[in-house]
Amino acid sequence: MKKKPQIFITRKLPEHILEPFRDKFEIKMWESEDKPVPNNILHNEVEKADGLLCLISERIDRALIDRATNLKIIANMAVGYDNIDVNYATEKGIIVTNTPDVLSETTADLTFSLLMATARRIIEASDYLRENKWENWSPYALAGTDIFGKTIGIVGMGRIGEAVARRAKGFGMKITYHNRNRKPEAEKSLGALYREFDELLTEADYVVSLVPLTGATKYLFDKNVFEKMKSSAIFINVSRGQVVDETALVNALQENQIKAAGLDVFEKEPIQNDHPLLNFDNVVCLPHIGSASVETRTRMLELCMENLDGFFNGSGPVTPIS
Repeated sequence: MKKKPQIFITRKLPEHILEPFRDKFEIKMWESEDKPVPNNILHNEVEKADGLLCLISERIDRALIDRATNLKIIANMAVGYDNIDVNYATEKGIIVTNTPDVLSETTADLTFSLLMATARRIIEASDYLRENKWENWSPYALAGTDIFGKTIGIVGMGRIGEAVARRAKGFGMKITYHNRNRKPEAEKSLGALYREFDELLTEADYVVSLVPLTGATKYLFDKNVFEKMKSSAIFINVSRGQVVDETALVNALQENQIKAAGLDVFEKEPIQNDHPLLNFDNVVCLPHIGSASVETRTRMLELCMENLDGFFNGSGPVTPIS
């Protein structure tokens, strides 16, 4: 009888996701839903595994890959894969997959929700009530910034960027974007206007980062970039934390170079409650929940399992990146 491929999963998953695949694989997983697998255990498990299902919290680097002598495929539960040394994995003959498409709309929902919450000071207003500060009505109390009729500048016009643009169109916003390659179809269907990066920065009322983390985009949003934005501009980041120089962002907020910021990602995650960006009333911070709906997270995990299944049953992975 043919031996079943051994799969290691770095977080405890619901049984209804695993059950369809138990006859096909020998499945072992870290038995915690909330705490990442310790690095020493991960290293030990990949020595035996034929396939790995991992989260963005795991660093799949050269040292780990060198120990993974049986590993044939890594299924990453994310669109981004900066947590994996993809080039080295490919060099070692290991397939890497991700989970595109299935989270685009959900992440766009969160992006626009974060933009709205920051613009209209929703968190501040909620805390205002909880702290029993509402004593009377005042013309400019907790007055925020309009969204309709304003200009959104989307940096990174991929699937999520286009989904955000569709939402912006519904709010009557002027849509500008910067991308490595122009998107004629988006320009036609959404009325999106291509801008050079510096031009977008000076024009946009809302600058939204949706770029992947690469060598070219690391610390893309630095001191010079924030200085070029309008003093009334609001910065939103739902891509990766390391595309932003956080020291420069803190300084820009302190110096009133920009009006506010909404952040779902940070340079080093998770952040602690003493993080300097948590000290600003005009900054809304979220714990990397861009794709966090029950439906989408379930579909992401199902796609990871389908990638593993497709690889080992011969039909091929569904969404390979290498």
